[in-house]
Formats: sequence, C-alpha cells, structure tokens
Amino acid sequence: MKAYQIQRPGLDGLEMVDLPSPNPGTGQVKVRVHAASLNYRDLMVISGKYGRSPLKVPLIPLSDGAGEVVEVGDDVQELMPGDRVMGNFFPKWIDGPPGPEKQGDALGGSVDGVLAEEVLWEAASVVRVPKALSYEEAATLPCAGLTAWVGLKELGGIEAGQTVLALGTGGVSVFALQIAKALGCSVVVTSSSDEKLARAKELDADLLVNYRKDSAWDARALEFTGGAGVDHILEVGGAGTLDRSLSALKEGGHLALVGLVSGERADEGKARSNTKGIRVDRVYVGSASHFRSFCAFVEKSGLKPVVDRAFELADARKAYEVLQAASHFGKLVVRI
Repeated sequence: MKAYQIQRPGLDGLEMVDLPSPNPGTGQVKVRVHAASLNYRDLMVISGKYGRSPLKVPLIPLSDGAGEVVEVGDDVQELMPGDRVMGNFFPKWIDGPPGPEKQGDALGGSVDGVLAEEVLWEAASVVRVPKALSYEEAATLPCAGLTAWVGLKELGGIEAGQTVLALGTGGVSVFALQIAKALGCSVVVTSSSDEKLARAKELDADLLVNYRKDSAWDARALEFTGGAGVDHILEVGGAGTLDRSLSALKEGGHLALVGLVSGERADEGKARSNTKGIRVDRVYVGSASHFRSFCAFVEKSGLKPVVDRAFELADARKAYEVLQAASHFGKLVVRI
C-alpha cells in the first residue's frame, strides 16, 4: 500500500513510501481509507514541536480519516466489510473521563495515523460515518468537529438562546459556528479576513468582527449581548487571546481551552483565577462515546462540514503548505 511517513522533522521530511498491507489482529478492523483531513496540530507534529516527547520517526501522520471496512479480526461482531467508518482520535479512550492511559496513544502523534491507503483501527474506537456525509466530509469530524462538540455540549452544556464567540475561521471554530446555530444559538465570529467573514455570514453568523480593523472584539461582543457577555468561547488562540476572551464572557460563562494558534497555550491557572465565576475546561478532543453522540447530532441536525479544498494523495505536501498559510476556511482534505 501507499502511505506517507514523516522521516525527519520538517515538511521536506514527508515522503511517500510503499508499506506492506496490514492484517487485522484480535479486536481490530482493516480500513481502506478514502479521505483524511488536516488540523493545526499536524503542523506542530511535523515540525517536531508537538507534545513533550521527541517526534517518533518514521510516523504516518494525520489523525482524521474516513474509509470502508475491508476485513475484520477475531472477536469483532459489530462491524463488517463495507461499513463506512471513522477512527477515534484516541484509540483507547472509549468512554468515561479522560486519563493518561486513555489518552496515551493519539493517531498521527504517538502512533501511526491515517495518511495511508489502509489502516488498522481498534474496533471499539471505530465510529460509523453519518449517512448523509461523503468520505471527505466525514474525514473532518474526528478532531476538529469532536473538539467543538465536547467543548460546547458535553462540557459546556450549551442551550438554545445562548451566545457563542468563535475565534477565527479554522476547523474548530467553523464547527463551533455550525453546532451553535443548529442548536438555536447566536454566534459572534472574528477573523482577519473580510472574505472569510462573508463566508461565516453564509453560515448564519450573527456578528462579524475583523480583528485587524477592530482589535476590541471583546467590546463588540459585549455590545452585541447588551453588556452581559457571551455564554461560551472555544479558546483556540491561546495566550494571545485569553484576556479578551475572559473579558467577553458573561458572569458564570464557559471557557473551553482548546488551542494555541497565537503561539503559546493559554495559562489555565490564570483563566481559572478569573473573578467572574467563569467555568474553565481544557478540551483535548474526546472519547469514542462522545464521538458517537456527536455523529448522532450531525445526522439529526443535517450539519454539513465545510471542506475548503480537497487534494489528491500525491499533493499531500501542498495541503500542509495551504494549512500553514492559513488561507483556508473550514477544513482541508486529502483524497486517498
């Protein structure tokens, strides 16, 4: 089979290779991957700057993929060849609260990911593709989509009539916009691009703020809510946006610490020491049980993931370059 491996840190270390077709063991399924999607995390992995451990090489990158079961191992009864499936970001986190053992292995990070024609997944962590979605759309769900769902619903307890602030228009933030609107909420979206804000408007965003033209996006959010503040923020920016996020939230609002697009993680202790009674959670994707709940919501709501561009397998490196340039809206996908 064809696969990409990171042979050494840096984009020039990403190489296509031929590998033996894998055979499923007990409790595993073999999946023919049809599409994979990229996350900001993948840039950090390939740079060697993700996590505290050195980059494991060679490594098949990317955590998010969707494909078709072609073979099942012993003791697998719930899945069969032909099933359309996705793998959970954490293969060992099936249910319950997070923990070091459950989150010890992460696809495309500590263990091989999905940028390959075939993969082996633990059957217990496999989730069926929502019926109305293509493989390309489904490939966007496992990390960005699930992160937004866990941050807003599983931990945040979002309810109809509340207000969400989505920072930027990357994968997590666009999913936050779509999930919140499907649940009957108002959404404030920030971006440095009027073009991207126009696309957010097409997804029914209620307030658009270009932070390059108006850096006081927290003040605009407060004005929009009549001075009360927003109910939920998925903090994807990190240290560079934390102060304004805390300012924009209402008394008793919810802050989900997700990412570090600004270059440095937000200080969780600083966030928790706020004087507004803001609930603070750190979100690191979710369990297979969370993923199944999210997919049930996707089916019921008719949510359609936003795929900005799809690349052929031979152009996977180009997908990384576009991700790095941050010129996309929504998700970037590789067809396999």
